[in-house]
Amino acid sequence: MSLHEQAREWLRQDPDPDTRAELSELLERGDTEALRDRFAAKLEFGTAGLRGELGAGPNRMNRVTVMRAAAGLARVLGPGKHVVVGYDARHKSDVFARDTAAVLTGAGVHASLLPGPLPTPVLAFAVRHLGADAGVTVTASHNPPRDNGYKVYWGDGSQIVPPVDRQISAAIDDVGPVDRLPLHSPGTLTELSDAVIDDYIDAVTALPLGDARELRVAYTPLHGVGAGTLTGAFLAAGFESPMAVEEQRNPDPDFPTVAFPNPEEPGAMDLAIALAARINADLVLANDPDADRCAVGVPLAGGGCRMLTGDEVGGLLAEHILTHTSGERLVATTIVSSTLLGKIAHAHGVRYGETLTGFKWIIKAGPALVFGYEEAIGYSVGTTAPAPDAAPGDYLPVRDKDGIGAALTVAAIAAAAKRDGRTLLDLLDHQARRHGLHATAQLSARVDDLSLIADAMSRLRADPPSALGSRTVARIDDLSQGVGGLPPTEGLRFTLSGDARVVVRPSGTEPKLKCYLEVVIPVTGEVADARAEAARELDAMKSDLRKELALQSHP
Repeated sequence: MSLHEQAREWLRQDPDPDTRAELSELLERGDTEALRDRFAAKLEFGTAGLRGELGAGPNRMNRVTVMRAAAGLARVLGPGKHVVVGYDARHKSDVFARDTAAVLTGAGVHASLLPGPLPTPVLAFAVRHLGADAGVTVTASHNPPRDNGYKVYWGDGSQIVPPVDRQISAAIDDVGPVDRLPLHSPGTLTELSDAVIDDYIDAVTALPLGDARELRVAYTPLHGVGAGTLTGAFLAAGFESPMAVEEQRNPDPDFPTVAFPNPEEPGAMDLAIALAARINADLVLANDPDADRCAVGVPLAGGGCRMLTGDEVGGLLAEHILTHTSGERLVATTIVSSTLLGKIAHAHGVRYGETLTGFKWIIKAGPALVFGYEEAIGYSVGTTAPAPDAAPGDYLPVRDKDGIGAALTVAAIAAAAKRDGRTLLDLLDHQARRHGLHATAQLSARVDDLSLIADAMSRLRADPPSALGSRTVARIDDLSQGVGGLPPTEGLRFTLSGDARVVVRPSGTEPKLKCYLEVVIPVTGEVADARAEAARELDAMKSDLRKELALQSHP
């Protein structure tokens, strides 16, 4: 069919007056370019589900796209199965969630709908807690306001991995017009109560939190859904209620106070840091909009705040969890995260796993997993006292990244440090003296044309650098060929002299090419001197990478 015919066919089945009006206007104007952008391609269903800009057509997130995804999932599961459905507070999230429930129940699948816009970790928890066969949450996490997404979990409470994603994708392709789908089979929809939130809070407050509780926290949910659940968890654990940034406390799908609703983006933490100064806070915490990630900052005595990297928080959490657990245990992280976790694991005599990027892989690292993290401020913390419903050796209450449980555990670490007259920065210095200073940094290039990323990767393969900064390239691993027993993935890893490393890979969720840098500096004197040396090394490596990539980049 021509673009115009495809658009008219879409109009005939689209139940949403907003996207119908959008498409009708484009047809009336004869805007071929806009139609091509919406109909010449489609959002591909993968291991992250769906994510894209809101609007009409198969290359956008809309009610038709969501209903097709739900129908594909229902076909893979089959009648009689059980799916928990959750959603955040983005534009159309509640509508997409109810459409999902309607399609699932129409196909004979039992659906349980969470009681409101809630953190993604609550959904991941509920799948296992309720014994469901799968879960769906409607969220675009920390993407811009114009985006939304659709993430699928399997019955083990973790994100889907191959071949399930391919099976669902193939089933979606076989779905016909959505106006012919049966909807709302009687007796197959359950509207869950707030009891599921209470159960989640019970699970995360059972983590090894120690007994120190004196702490003042400045917090922001960045206009997302984390505030209520996080506050409830802190109070249930015996902490003082965090003081939230008033302008960002309530959900707002337009995220009016930030350029990007991502706590790692420049400026996103400014209001929380200012609040911390006003209330003399001991700690700054933030969640991204769906609260599966956690950012951590330490206010400085002379003013300002030092935001910790995901790798630094990962090291502190790992040390805490391994100190407060026992027996056979595993910790895991990804190929782009710091190598520090492996050294911490060795010091504690526990197993260490390294996976591809993404929590769907971390969770599959092996049995007795008590801690997993990725450098993009995502963490899952556990205990050797698993919940009653946990499988043997499964010590994680949430089998995905959990920004609420991580925030609670970081607060416990900070409270214990405060009781001892120290801060998280002192703990980081102590860790550096024992294991060497593992300094990491990122360089990202955001593009409008995805072909630029493919071109940059091709250039790096054809003509790789012989040195980055003062470090020579000792080895190049092409991750697309599979390395160290890991499945193939697009990316290159450069092992450099002097225990340094760079990984270059396309982002899985944004139009970015990302570079992950690490240098390890032995600490023989002052840690501050080692940090200064590491900063110089990382800056030199970034400078060379910018030239190699030939793309506009930002820190």
